[in-house]
Amino acid sequence: MTIPLTDPLTDVPGTARALRDAGYGDLWSAETARFDAFTPLVAAAHAVPELGLGTAIASVFARGPGMLAMTAAALADLAPGRFLLGVGASTPTMSEGWHATPFERPLARVRDTVRFLRAALAGERVSTEFETFAVRGFRLERPPPVPPPVLVAALRPKMIEMAVRESDGLVLNWLSAEDVGTVLRVAEKAASDVPHVAARIFVCPSPRTDVVRGAARRLISTYASQPAYAAFHRWLGRGDLLATTWSAWEAGDRKAATAAVPDRVVDDLIVHGSVEDCAEHLGRYVEAGVTRPIVKLMPLDPERDLMADALALGAALGRATAPGPVRA
Repeated sequence: MTIPLTDPLTDVPGTARALRDAGYGDLWSAETARFDAFTPLVAAAHAVPELGLGTAIASVFARGPGMLAMTAAALADLAPGRFLLGVGASTPTMSEGWHATPFERPLARVRDTVRFLRAALAGERVSTEFETFAVRGFRLERPPPVPPPVLVAALRPKMIEMAVRESDGLVLNWLSAEDVGTVLRVAEKAASDVPHVAARIFVCPSPRTDVVRGAARRLISTYASQPAYAAFHRWLGRGDLLATTWSAWEAGDRKAATAAVPDRVVDDLIVHGSVEDCAEHLGRYVEAGVTRPIVKLMPLDPERDLMADALALGAALGRATAPGPVRA
């Protein structure tokens, strides 16, 4: 489950305990403009020492390599053996508009950062001239007792191929259960083993289909019109379905772009319906090859309570997967 579910951050320990009791096995964070990727996990680390923790994702453009390594090492020290570090390029809007860092050569920057992190988190002294940055004489004063696996957010073939060759796995985003196979076919051609396949899955357990679809269209039109996600969905075969949305977006007509998102696309990318329907739908991601389905509950229906939905979904997932633990 993605945390935090509610504000403020002081709610996180109690939320984390409730999610553990509901059967969830991992807690993951996101990073946009709400909270950073690490602090919510720190807030949860002592409250639920038996649960896994992960970032999905920390941007390689938001921090320098050394700071990213130190922050990851600190969390790995708090949660030895149960932290996964997900990194990625994020978007030009965040990199350049929010973090004052040029969004240049994202694939190479992610690759170089992964190479640096794997060496640094293993306790090595790093003095290397990478293609996109140089590090001279960096060594963690306290390397983590168990170096965390490093996962890479990947959308298209070149990043997918690099990720499975250089890192410990993938973080996927904004895709359907059926799309997972398309991604994994590329991954499996590039590497014989992909230990971790995490996927952020957007979920709204609500029977009010029209309400959910209406709110989801606004979200999808915004994300799917960003260049990287537009290219991703063209590659996945949604070019014809989203063509009208993209044309309206480029013309500056956000209302028309939103209205043009087809129901089929919403239903592909947003898990919604009854709690039992959502649990069944999440199971299809696992069947397709996702090893860590990361639920991101979305407030698309204002009548829903996120915490109540999280607990109900945990119970439904437990019924669907009994007797094993839920890995959401």
